[in-house]
Amino acid sequence: MGHEGKPRCTLPRGATGFHAPGDGALPETDPRAFRGALHAAARAAGGRVGEIEPWECPRTFHTASVVHRTGETVVLCHAHHPWFAFARERRNWYDEEFAAPPPWASVFTDAGFVVLDGGRLGLPLAAVDTSVLSRAEWRQVRAYGIGTLGGVLFNAWA
Repeated sequence: MGHEGKPRCTLPRGATGFHAPGDGALPETDPRAFRGALHAAARAAGGRVGEIEPWECPRTFHTASVVHRTGETVVLCHAHHPWFAFARERRNWYDEEFAAPPPWASVFTDAGFVVLDGGRLGLPLAAVDTSVLSRAEWRQVRAYGIGTLGGVLFNAWA
């Protein structure tokens, strides 16, 4: 738990990519803003944008990469909230396989996005306010054995 027994962060509606029919559409991260920030990050890294894979249900995130002189960094952008994370390899889901934000990650923050680091992504769900999650979402979390905030945010609930 966080300080004084309070959760350290709160999940908003849409964090898992699920919604009930009566809830209306989930928010969407602007794909043009995502691509613009990605190209700016590639320039800051002295590299280029690699493959971009737009999110597709049931995955909750866009995947892209920045190819630079020391290799390739996988960039994850949540489909419904302006959150970025980084990984070493492309996957359809993540739980604890996140990489530290590279030095050029500040470009995403400057563009209005939130860069999530390993400390935040690795938070156990017990340290997160999950009161917004429905019973159906909790069934998915349990079925997939998800135990971290990052696992809930960057997943493919197939």
